[in-house]
Amino acid sequence: MSSSSHRAAPERNQLPAVQKMRVQFAKRGRLRFTSHRDFQRAFERALRRADVPMAYSHGFTPHPKISFVGAAPTGAASEAEYLEISLTARRDPEQVRASLDSALPPGLDILSVSEVELEGRGSLADQLQASSWLIELPGAAVDDVRGAVDALMAADSVEVQRLTKKGTRTLDARAAVLHARVVVDEDDRPADEPALRLVIEHQTPTVRPEEILGALREVADFEPPTPPRVTRLAQGTWNPAHQHLTPPK
Repeated sequence: MSSSSHRAAPERNQLPAVQKMRVQFAKRGRLRFTSHRDFQRAFERALRRADVPMAYSHGFTPHPKISFVGAAPTGAASEAEYLEISLTARRDPEQVRASLDSALPPGLDILSVSEVELEGRGSLADQLQASSWLIELPGAAVDDVRGAVDALMAADSVEVQRLTKKGTRTLDARAAVLHARVVVDEDDRPADEPALRLVIEHQTPTVRPEEILGALREVADFEPPTPPRVTRLAQGTWNPAHQHLTPPK
């Protein structure tokens, strides 16, 4: 076979990574409907526009070294999405934050960028063991919400169904809930707009807020009168003694 019949191999002499950064970003407003795949593409374009010196993988299709961890479901807002990037030249984290934020559309907002060890003892995923969620329930009766939450927390297990590409999968929604409380008259919230604060453990697969609502329907026949608004507030490690979620370090 002639050499012309072979595809030319890409450049294999990739520069090594000399710095690693952790990025926290938010999905807000209409951009909460951005899929994870669309965000990946938008973020890679933003890295190029911001002139961030990215390290690349080796092989025939090199990709920028970006570690995406635990993306929020499409349609949910979030104040605590995380990823990590590897750079071939050192940069100031605040300058990277500002450049990336300017290169992304409003609603995909870079909240912080911090330097982390290239060879840390634990991965980012190891530190993201649970999520804190706010589920706003406009128009719902407070007593109905409280009754449904009490029934959920009193149950030993509550099975819900998830339709996947491989068929229907059964999940135990109750087992994933580490903490739950009804929020009324907090943060200037109107009395007729109760909300539910949840801490959900990251399992395999992770139970989604919509599946917790399904569990409330299962145990108490609770149905929100209007579409709920879902926001991830934080991710980290849950401390049951202090009822606190510690963010990644």
